[in-house]
Amino acid sequence: MNWLEPTTLLLLACALLYGLMGEWIDAAILLAFVLGISLLDAVQQQRSSHALAELARLSAPRAHVRRDGRDLELSTDQVRLGDLLRLEEGDRVAADAALTEAVGLWLDESLLTGESLPVARTEPGERVLAGSLVAGGRGWATVVAVAEATELGRLGTSLATVQPPLTRLQRQTRRLTSRLTVMALALCAALAVIQGVSSGDWPRALLAALALALAVLPNEIPVVLALFLALGALRLARIGVLARWPAAVESLGSATVLAVDKTGTLTENRMGVQQLLTWPDLKDWQAGTPLEEPFHQLMELAVLASRGDPVDAMELAIQRLAADQLDDTEHLHPDWPLEREYPLQSDLLVFSRLWRDGDGDLQLAAKGAPEAIADLCHLDGEGSAALLAAADGLATRGLRVLAVARGLDGAPQHDPPPPWGATEPAAAAHDYPFEPVGFLALADPLRAEVPAAIATARGAGVRVVMITGDSPVTARSIADQAGLPPGPVLTGQDLRTLAPRELAEAIGAVSVFARVMPQQKLQLVRALQDAGEVVAMTGDGVNDVLALKAADIGVAMGKRGTAVARESADLVLLRDTFSDLVLALELGRRVDANLHRALGYTLAIHLPIAALGLMPLLLPGQALILLPVHIALLHLVIDPACTVMFEALPATPGLMRQPPRPPEAPLFGPDTWRHSLTQGAVVMVAALVLAFWPDTDTASRRSLVFSLLLLAGGGLVWLNGDPHSRITAAGAGIGLGLWLLLMAFPALQRVLQLAPLTPDQILTLLLTTAGALLAAGLLGRSRVRRRP
Repeated sequence: MNWLEPTTLLLLACALLYGLMGEWIDAAILLAFVLGISLLDAVQQQRSSHALAELARLSAPRAHVRRDGRDLELSTDQVRLGDLLRLEEGDRVAADAALTEAVGLWLDESLLTGESLPVARTEPGERVLAGSLVAGGRGWATVVAVAEATELGRLGTSLATVQPPLTRLQRQTRRLTSRLTVMALALCAALAVIQGVSSGDWPRALLAALALALAVLPNEIPVVLALFLALGALRLARIGVLARWPAAVESLGSATVLAVDKTGTLTENRMGVQQLLTWPDLKDWQAGTPLEEPFHQLMELAVLASRGDPVDAMELAIQRLAADQLDDTEHLHPDWPLEREYPLQSDLLVFSRLWRDGDGDLQLAAKGAPEAIADLCHLDGEGSAALLAAADGLATRGLRVLAVARGLDGAPQHDPPPPWGATEPAAAAHDYPFEPVGFLALADPLRAEVPAAIATARGAGVRVVMITGDSPVTARSIADQAGLPPGPVLTGQDLRTLAPRELAEAIGAVSVFARVMPQQKLQLVRALQDAGEVVAMTGDGVNDVLALKAADIGVAMGKRGTAVARESADLVLLRDTFSDLVLALELGRRVDANLHRALGYTLAIHLPIAALGLMPLLLPGQALILLPVHIALLHLVIDPACTVMFEALPATPGLMRQPPRPPEAPLFGPDTWRHSLTQGAVVMVAALVLAFWPDTDTASRRSLVFSLLLLAGGGLVWLNGDPHSRITAAGAGIGLGLWLLLMAFPALQRVLQLAPLTPDQILTLLLTTAGALLAAGLLGRSRVRRRP
């Protein structure tokens, strides 16, 4: 319970004032309402805290370990001493560990040491520290310290604690509520002084001023916003999308472009070798048929050009085919020692590995993009064109094509030539001569739900842009299957040559980007933003981090994404699927729409309450219609309606056929102001009519007005919610239930200083309430029809 909330403090001040005036029953009732409202706030805060705690649990870092021969993915607090910890590029080291195996391992230890440059860790037994980031290479290490026993734990630092940024709406809310609070308190103080001086009845003047302050202060707005965002984040997690902080929920409603990876997001990331093609004789093998001798060398070299413990889907597919078809043959060489790896480069998309065979000779294998293999093999124009034409013939079927080459035991490509049998391997793969030996064509099926999800996104006014490292031919084929609009394909080479202004102009007509390097995603994000788009960008690797941070909504992959990518993102797709991202977009719009419903309702219901609170201060001699106890009781209708009822409303049917919300849209836009003020004004007029009802004493007028506000408060829930929803009906029933309870117990009426209503007065009340709600509903419908 927060006893420092403005509403709580004002109610306590009213209770104190009643006590000083000797009206102990009223003071006791107010204290009871203070307790009730505080308990309600506590329940709502507990719901928010529970949602945020669940969010923190889901977003905790994960570790890949080998325990008792089983590979497991665990949260860092489940890592034990003796576990074998897998270290992959982009991982955050989960515990202090001693290296058992390392290949080109570089660690960024800046979190612990402040050293900005990565350091090499390659010797067995070397210590790797929790909190370090694997900047390159890979390895395995045995856990020697966990939790507080690690160097990081002793420093008292926790990577799991991330302070979420304030959202745009939270900043607007703070400004709005602080300004309204200052204005309301200043107005109430001024009117209290004027009323006290003119009437001489200072206690009654102070009571009227406090009642007005209670009526005017928008105390529900911050509570509503915090609860909506926290519960929205939890709802996202339940559909497989982790919002790393609630601010991400708000951003979804403004997205105009979803820029997504192809592999694993639009496709199943379930690679299988579908076809082999030898070069230059172009012999063809199809999946499901025996692997004959002409294809053995091609597969042998493909395995040699792959990692022994692959995580990449293509290399896994190559290993599976080799295990099925080449097991117990001389074409697999698990005992050959690896001399050197030549990783992918931005200017050469080839992965090469240099081995020493059983006779002590060097064997070199490479695989990569066909155009890169043509470059590596130094083919002439005619030879390169023929090789690429064969690759395109496979790519037109939507297959991902890799070319394979073998190193030649001959003169290297430059002078002075390093000897082929030299003790030290050459510095670059280009230092060796190569020849192409064939192609692997891999199939990665499109996810069955992707075409419908893309159609949903496009129907919502959101462009979908596909980014891939595949060839333009393969990318265009997959894009056509997915339902992306036709148009040109821009390649990574195009991105290098186009000026920023040219790219921003061209990007509006492009839905497919092929042969894109991860570091070029940042260029794409900025170009889309320069074109006026609000960008959600997916990524999974270390090189994606800058793009994820620069995007309006960074989206990381939960299964195949690196730890650093997840730490840099706003959203994490736990199942790596595009359809979940579209569901998140829809849920974000639902949260935004329901939030504005709740805020509009708050504004509408406060208007008649404020007018009734202001009336005694502006009209000398006018009795106080609404006492502080009545306003406190009305909060028991307003607060749960705002937080529980509106938050739980389902999405309206046409929500995903509307354009995205402009990111600069204010908390209360013109439509919200007009709609809310119209509804509030209608109820205000009805309340003022009953407040001045002829031939009626003050207690009866108070009963009429208070009853109308209870019933109209519930009726406005029904008007602003979904009329067909049981949730809306329940919200509307709160006011009706309280009114029936009030009518059933005369003792309760006396305690609240209300008078029993006669049948004629009840009929007047019901007709006035029905007329006000009918007018508010009709005016709301006409506003919707006029909206363009």
